[in-house]
Amino acid sequence: MSYPPLESLPATPSAPRFDFSVLGEKLSAHSSILGLMNDLGRAMTIAPHMKMLGGGNPAAVPELQLLVRARMRELMAEGDAFDRMLANYEPPQGNPRFLRALADLLQRTFGWNVGPQNIAITCGGQSAYFYLFNLLAGRFADGRHRKILLPLAPEYIGYADQGLEEDLFAACRPTITWPQGEDARVFKYAINFAAVEEVLEREDIGAIACSRPSNPTGNVITDAEVTRLSAMATARGIPLILDHAYGAPFPGVIFVPAQPHWASHVILTLSLSKLGLPGTRTGIVIAPESIASAIASLTAIVGLANNTLGQQLMLPWVEDGRILELGPKILRPFYEAKSHAAAQWGQEYFDAAGVNWALHASEGAFFHWLWLRDLRITTRELYERLKAREVLTVPGEYFFYGLAEDWPHRHECLRVNFSGPAQTVRAGLQIIAEEAAKVRR
Repeated sequence: MSYPPLESLPATPSAPRFDFSVLGEKLSAHSSILGLMNDLGRAMTIAPHMKMLGGGNPAAVPELQLLVRARMRELMAEGDAFDRMLANYEPPQGNPRFLRALADLLQRTFGWNVGPQNIAITCGGQSAYFYLFNLLAGRFADGRHRKILLPLAPEYIGYADQGLEEDLFAACRPTITWPQGEDARVFKYAINFAAVEEVLEREDIGAIACSRPSNPTGNVITDAEVTRLSAMATARGIPLILDHAYGAPFPGVIFVPAQPHWASHVILTLSLSKLGLPGTRTGIVIAPESIASAIASLTAIVGLANNTLGQQLMLPWVEDGRILELGPKILRPFYEAKSHAAAQWGQEYFDAAGVNWALHASEGAFFHWLWLRDLRITTRELYERLKAREVLTVPGEYFFYGLAEDWPHRHECLRVNFSGPAQTVRAGLQIIAEEAAKVRR
């Protein structure tokens, strides 16, 4: 069958512009995460020469891919299990066998008092945080307007626009430390607990939340910092939310010692995405029973049930504990080597270009947090210059939402994903150094 050429088709009449509700306008407006994902998607589909140093897509880790392919073949050979995975809805809270297996694993490994009733599955971690933030913050029936406290800005770009109510976040500037001295060009953010206390006193806070390892910086707040935040949350009768999308107990893309933390007031989120399975859209919420039940209710309303593929793929590895070995044995060595290599290339190019630079200590996740000190333009402007040279990064301004005041430092930082092919990362870093040097001149 032949079709007329496009140029011969009649012009499409302009589509009517319909009115949206206030909520519809908010959710459909431009957001930082929409801009990031649009650029990421376009680059991966229609701009194949773009050097992808933006986004949070995991690398294709060969050893892990082989394991997942073998597991998929097992599922297909089982027949009934494969058919059930694709042909049936699961309960909104998740596959009962998967929930039971994960609860048993956490009990025997960490001694946590959790059961299946404490776990809920979501369509990825992004959905989990949309549910959690809007459950715990915003406008309440008694007239209160509660906020989510981010104790360590910068924080994950994907949280920024999730509130159904405006002004959902309050954030604290960190203390900047130089663990090896400033000449080493490696800095680290630490929680300013005096600032956290001040915000807790000033604002009506519904929950404290932070990512560990941090997205965007790769910072891992210490066990002592977690314990102190947990005590502060307990004292005020609010939850502590810990986003472990890259952390322990899985996927385990974490380069420093750090213990996972859970208690009766803690909400711990995990994901299969950074394990190497972002396409399965499987987020995991470990929480007090009332929170897990509320998540299941929201899932039923928004999407009936969740994707079953990730749960079925990982089920035997959760039951026998193998899922806890993937990080230490496969993912940590892979990403840590990439982090070290990218840091060496960055030092080579930035020093040669005469750029005043520093890197946040790389303690986990897929990113370097590059501080271009004394930069004479914003990193949003630098981002556009880099995109014109086919290098995609993420400007730092997007990560500093919730602060009560501006901070010049927020305009000097760039998130760089080092998980891609070595030649891509190296070429991208060289171009970043060249553009940063041009700006200084």
